[in-house]
Amino acid sequence: MSNHQTVTGIQAKPQEITLSPSFDQSPFSIQPIGDLLCFSHLRWNFVYQRPQHLLSRASQHYRIWFWEEPVMDEHAWLEVRPLSPRLHVLVPHLPHGTNEETSHCLQRRWLNEWRLQEQISDFIAWYYTPMALAFTEHLRPRLTVYDCMDELSAFQGAPPRLREWEKQLMERADLVFTGGISLFEAKQSLHPAVHAFPSSIDTQHFGQARQDLDDPADQQRLPFPRIGYSGVIDERLDVNLLRQLAENRPDWQFIFLGPVVKIDPATLPQGPNLHYLGMKPYDALPAYFSNWQVAMLPFALNESTRFISPTKTPEYLAARLPVVSAPIRDVVRTYGTCGLLWIAETAEEFETAIDEALKYQNETAWHQVDTQLSQQSWQQTWKAMHSLLENHLQQAAVPAVYRN
Repeated sequence: MSNHQTVTGIQAKPQEITLSPSFDQSPFSIQPIGDLLCFSHLRWNFVYQRPQHLLSRASQHYRIWFWEEPVMDEHAWLEVRPLSPRLHVLVPHLPHGTNEETSHCLQRRWLNEWRLQEQISDFIAWYYTPMALAFTEHLRPRLTVYDCMDELSAFQGAPPRLREWEKQLMERADLVFTGGISLFEAKQSLHPAVHAFPSSIDTQHFGQARQDLDDPADQQRLPFPRIGYSGVIDERLDVNLLRQLAENRPDWQFIFLGPVVKIDPATLPQGPNLHYLGMKPYDALPAYFSNWQVAMLPFALNESTRFISPTKTPEYLAARLPVVSAPIRDVVRTYGTCGLLWIAETAEEFETAIDEALKYQNETAWHQVDTQLSQQSWQQTWKAMHSLLENHLQQAAVPAVYRN
């Protein structure tokens, strides 16, 4: 017999805390002042990135309920996984073969039951995916936020109705945040309150890589020099470039950390100097970075990379890794003059740039990069976002007759 608490198909499932290691996890440092319901296309235990950084910090001020997309199971139930006293992940489990309409009906019902059970009536709705509107249209939050971290409609396998749902979400949203400057420029004419919040950095965490950390076991056997990539491995990577680069430089080791999604792993280039080590815990990344010589962003130039602002760029730099990147607009405009970023497009250009980066020594450039990174922490980003939230809530609470 299960010892999980079950309420109308809702099960609470305890799990260890998985907040950022350098984040203050004290559950009672600040009293929560409300609830924040987040609807995400990304899973909490996937690659640790923007949603986790921001909402871990948001849990200082709100109870966070992180609603993920459904997973297939033998029966229908809602998993409730507490990560801390103020942060819970909710995962709908649906029977195999459940159609879209039934999925939306079940999620709407579970959401209503969970809100009633937890007495959640005065809350903020925070969206990462417009598709969640299909089962949340009935909600009447005090404030609706759309944190548009990517142009999801340009990604492989995007739902056909995503653009339609995004248009509706933009109409409902009180505030729109974007994950980069290019994305801000694309969205600013669509809403009166769009704010750019590009990728930030946990400098303390990735700065550990500068301390000559022990080489992880699955990397120890690899020769040097090592050129690394960390992140999701999907249609955005230029596999032809990687294949040619690895063939041109058999003396270099190319290391990839991250899950393979939306593409067939068999399509990835293979070779004795190409190493796919899989997804690693956030805590483990500094040790890998500490034993690389150069980091790279070998993205293809297509619709799926047009608006991206890779989180890994500042993380590499915080780890004191020179970076060679494809000409991604937000990477170039943010770090193009730092002296530690090389821009390349072809395999030959990547080879030349990596060769230069391996030999480059410039303490002045590193000092300038550190100064830049100190101004773009996740804590500062959340503080600015929270200020906008609070200002909007306070303004909404003032009767219209008293507003300027």
